[in-house]
Amino acid sequence: MAQTIELNNGVQMPIFGLGTFRIRDYDVVYKTLDIALNIGYRSFDTAAVYHNEHAIGCALKTLLPKYGLSRKDIFITSKLAPKDHGLEAESACNHSLQQLDIDFVDLYLIHWPGKQGLKAEDAKNKDYRKQSWKAMEKLYKNGKFRALGVSNYTISHLQELLDKCEIKPAVLQVEYHPKLVQTDLLKFCQHNNIHLQAYSSLGVGNLVSEPKIIELAKKYKKTPAQILLCWSTQQGIGVIPKSVNPDRIAENINIFDFHLSTQDITEISSLNSGTRYCWDPQGIYKKKKNQFSHFQLQMHKYYLDKG
Repeated sequence: MAQTIELNNGVQMPIFGLGTFRIRDYDVVYKTLDIALNIGYRSFDTAAVYHNEHAIGCALKTLLPKYGLSRKDIFITSKLAPKDHGLEAESACNHSLQQLDIDFVDLYLIHWPGKQGLKAEDAKNKDYRKQSWKAMEKLYKNGKFRALGVSNYTISHLQELLDKCEIKPAVLQVEYHPKLVQTDLLKFCQHNNIHLQAYSSLGVGNLVSEPKIIELAKKYKKTPAQILLCWSTQQGIGVIPKSVNPDRIAENINIFDFHLSTQDITEISSLNSGTRYCWDPQGIYKKKKNQFSHFQLQMHKYYLDKG
């Protein structure tokens, strides 16, 4: 199984990365990245709304030399916060670079198709998406981003972008797992040479207890998490599982020494029920009064709780 994906602009991207959502404390960030780099992780996923870009940047400044690595040896992904859609996008992008203390980001994504504070049906969301992408294209041309992409976009959002953009998105990051097999979205991405990267590959922990997954884990002498992650990567779908547990960090990436049979991949896919464990971007196109994006509400609640 290939451990890297060639994006549509020729950039090589690891198919396996470490997610960092909700990892904010500097000591925890440092320890987690230290463990990950030692094991062999070379791709790290962050975002402005995670409030850990600065901690990640500081940790990498110390840790890369420790392992004989340089900036070009790792792949860093970050994302534009929903509040920064529009004219604020360029400034926000530059702020992420400053927080990470690096000259360029390997992959930069629009995190959410709507602007924070706007109702889901507000037509201004479309204008903000366009403005944000234009700002990102400018920074891409200036060498600040090696590749551009989007997160939580639907087929409609993607088609809208493809119809108007100068630089095509290279990556779509969405919720994707056996309970949410977005076949049409995957086919659309494949047709348009957009790499699909999954988050919540383990179904926020729910899928590891599925009887079928447990059965296959015993068959392959692997853990349920490894079965789930291999199910994605073997189909060419990138993954970015998050953990601060040393054993799980090591376990998660140890999936390149076995292959699931075609029948087993099909059986895992049959678990599909359309279940989402995270926010639903479909709401951006629905006409419901007073409907704010679930992403915005959940993120707002999270940061109110965390301070």
